Amino acid sequence: MTIETLTRQTRRSFLATGAAALAMPALATRGLAQQTYTCRIAHTEGIGTPITNAFDAWTEMLNTRSGGRIDAQHFPAAQLGGLAEALEGSRIGTIQVTTAGPDSEEAIAPEIAALGGAPGFIYKNEAHVDAVLQGELGRRASQIAREKTGVEFVAYGETGFRHILAKRPVQSLADLEGLKIRVPQLRIWVDFWSLLGAAPTPLPYSEQYSALSTGIIDAIDSDVFSIEGFRFYEQARYLTLTGHWFLPKAVRVNAAWLDSLPQDLQDLVRSSAQEAFAEQRRVNRALADQTLEGLRAQGVEIFALPEAELAQMEARTEPLFEQFGSVSPETAEMIAAIRALG
Repeated sequence: MTIETLTRQTRRSFLATGAAALAMPALATRGLAQQTYTCRIAHTEGIGTPITNAFDAWTEMLNTRSGGRIDAQHFPAAQLGGLAEALEGSRIGTIQVTTAGPDSEEAIAPEIAALGGAPGFIYKNEAHVDAVLQGELGRRASQIAREKTGVEFVAYGETGFRHILAKRPVQSLADLEGLKIRVPQLRIWVDFWSLLGAAPTPLPYSEQYSALSTGIIDAIDSDVFSIEGFRFYEQARYLTLTGHWFLPKAVRVNAAWLDSLPQDLQDLVRSSAQEAFAEQRRVNRALADQTLEGLRAQGVEIFALPEAELAQMEARTEPLFEQFGSVSPETAEMIAAIRALG
């Protein structure tokens, strides 16, 4: 029951029953005095994408199911800053929730980064992704994140497999030679594309469109929903389907904020996140082909990289598993565990 409803009922009861209503102001006061917990949800995902729609749905769940005790506010599309700001905000608590691939923890917790698709080609298909993230390894990653970064992974969404969007056709491994491709500001991505002969260019996510426009970069790698949602196809018209990197999106909640909630609200945050992002994964997978057709209708030329070329990409980047695993025994163990489930 909302505070407004309680107040209206209090007034009606006072008029109808006279003296019996004298007890009601105390009830109204207790209702008005209940603590409200602000939950700012901020991320860089595009408006209209399945993951942003899931955050919309989750925001409504939190507000409604908490009876107003949680005041959830949703700021998509980098409205409160880029990915670096969102990650730092979620760690220190200036925002309560964001989303990013677990690979964003490369410097702090490299064993978690492995779950974010690092290095490339670690995930074979969507069933493999589910076996990892919805099982024991996903739960272990959340606990490690709590201990090392101050956030809890309450659920996992996804943007799906990433492909190459370029200003010129990429139809073979040779076409990657010297290609100026934007990468996140993480070493593992730089190493991945360097092994393939490209010229990786670290840039913030929010600068991709303008960098394509000005020629700072020739290409990006991205999921199809972001290509459509951020209209990257306006600056690069050639999409090569490689599926080289699958990017899960951990729903990251500041652990101190979560622990400050009453137990019933902690349970609500976790259970409703699981519900909202299970649906997000279903929708994301169902709409991928439809989104590709929408891009084709916008004039994007779409190629499938031949299997032999994909096999060469995998072979060239295979050394990254050993290189990345050498960071720590825990990282090597996590990589082995992920690959074993595939």
